This record gives sequence, structure tokens and C-alpha cells, in this order.
Amino acid sequence: MAHEFTFRITTTRFDEDYSPSHDSRITTNFANLARGEHRQQNLRNALTMIDRRFNDLARWENPGGDRYTLELEIISVAVQFAAEGEDREFPLLEVLDIQILDRLTGTRTQGIVGNNFSSYVRDYDFSVRLPAASEAAGGFALPDDFGDLHGKLFQHFLDSEAYRERFSLSPVICISVSTSKTYRRTDNHHPVLGVEYEQKDSSLTDAYFAKMGLSVRYFMPRGSVAPLAFYFRGDLLNDYTNLQLIGTISTMETFQKIYRPEIYNANSAAAGVYQPTLDQQDYSVTKIAYDREERSRLATAQGRFTDEHLMQPHGELLEQWAAAYGAAADDRVPADDLAPVA
Repeated sequence: MAHEFTFRITTTRFDEDYSPSHDSRITTNFANLARGEHRQQNLRNALTMIDRRFNDLARWENPGGDRYTLELEIISVAVQFAAEGEDREFPLLEVLDIQILDRLTGTRTQGIVGNNFSSYVRDYDFSVRLPAASEAAGGFALPDDFGDLHGKLFQHFLDSEAYRERFSLSPVICISVSTSKTYRRTDNHHPVLGVEYEQKDSSLTDAYFAKMGLSVRYFMPRGSVAPLAFYFRGDLLNDYTNLQLIGTISTMETFQKIYRPEIYNANSAAAGVYQPTLDQQDYSVTKIAYDREERSRLATAQGRFTDEHLMQPHGELLEQWAAAYGAAADDRVPADDLAPVA
């Protein structure tokens, strides 16, 4: 049934002249920055922060701290259905891709795709299905199949011809640590990712990303004040070069400083036992406008948009496909090798 839909990838340069397209998720971090009176200054400041952090972490043979600059592209993925109709194509997800430009040698290095991951189906799950299930149960409740369709669509995209033609490495999705969990520093230290933290109690986000086929580790890079959560497929420490990892750190730490300054722009670093909080008052604010209230409000609107334009016209097909996809995966992997989702 996979032939019933395919994936289409388009790219948009993310620079100080960027303007969101009508198809872009308007809650996406980079789209949020690109609106308003000071949109161009917002973008210029954010890109400058990214480059400075990259050069700070890539200090070797970089005495001036200006050897590298990042070129960013927004990767937009649409799912295209074979059936005729008004909603034949739906904007499934967006991520940032990175090219690392070495000003000294003039060479470009492919970075890691996956930065600023955003998804309409995730909006639908968290802003439509989850509240509906909790309301029906009279308290917090997860639908039995919560995240199943999203996870299978994501994995199918990574295995698709469209992805393999465009990218040679698996993505890494780097986001904030959870404010509901406690993290403990370990003795493990990576030369780029920094000191590793652990937490034993998986969050809802961890479980949701696990259904996407992604594992998670938490690292606090040198010069950072809080650990970042890295979701990956494969081997985070060995599948990527130091420069590629630095590209992801510098990009995502910058966005977190803008979006969650209480955690990532705090004036003191995380202790050995650390629980993030947005109630923290001892932090610095960047000079970059970001509307967090609008972001939360629009997530619900985008979840309803997904219901109307994806689930209602194609939900039955997608459910049938997901059931067949799961059965095919069970046939491919021995039962003893299947790890349960926490």
C-alpha cells in the first residue's frame, strides 16, 4: 500500500532575507523569528549567534574565531497521495539542514539534517487527540495508539527513495530537556558533545520519539549551561564528525537560548543533579523577538488543520497502511530484538 503515497522534498534558503511560505508551519522556530517589524534584524542576530557558537566550539586552527560559517536550508517534506481530490498533497514536516563553509579552504561540509524538527501530525497528536482523550477520561490519558502513525510515517520517510537521494546520514533531532524530569551528571565526557547527563524516567516526548525509531542521550557541551536532548537513529558518538556535531549544537543551542532563555541562557550552569524550570528568574534575554504565546496558540490551529486536510480525507488509508507497515516490520525483525517503548 506504500504506492498510495510518496514524499516530495523542497528546500528554502534560511538567511536574513527569509520569509515563511504559505505552506510553512507558522509555529516553527525559524518562521516565528521571520515576522514582525524587526524580522530581518531577528534573523541576522540569530545567524550571527549560530556562527559565533560554532567557531567557539571549533577552536582548532581557528585563531581568529571566524573560520567557519553555516549555510542553512529549510527542508520541507510533503506527502503526496495517488488518489484524486483537493487534498492530494499535505505538508508533513520541516527541518533545517546545514552546510558548513570553511572560509580558509573554501570547502563545504554536509552537516546533520533534523534541526528544528516540526510536524503537523505531531500538532494533531498533542493538540487535538491528547486533549480529547484526557477530557473523555476525566484526567490525563493517552490514546492507545498515541504516536503510532506519526512514528511510522517518519520512519517510512527516512527509508524512502526521496530521503536517500538527498541525504547520506540519518537525522539528529536536538531539543530542550524536559522540565518534568531530573537529570544526573555522569562521568562520561565527549570532546564535542560535552558531559553526559542521564535520567531514568522516560518522558512522554522520549516515548513519542521512540516510536519514530529514535533513541535519546543528554549532553551539555562546553560553555553551555544546560544539557540538550539528542534524538538519533544509529550511533550518535561515531556516525558523525566533530564539525557535524558542532553544527547541530550551535544551531539548536541558539534557538533554545531564544525560545527558552530561562534554561539555556541562565546565568549559572546546571548542577550535578538538575531539574530544568521555566520559573527561573536568573537568566539573560536575547535581543531577538520571539512570541511563545503565539506559538502555543497556533499549535492547536495547526492540529485542527491536520485533522481537516489529512486525517479526514486520508485517515482510513493511513490507518490501513500503518497496520500493514507494522506487520511488515514484525516480519523483518525477530521478536526478541524488538525493544518496548518506555
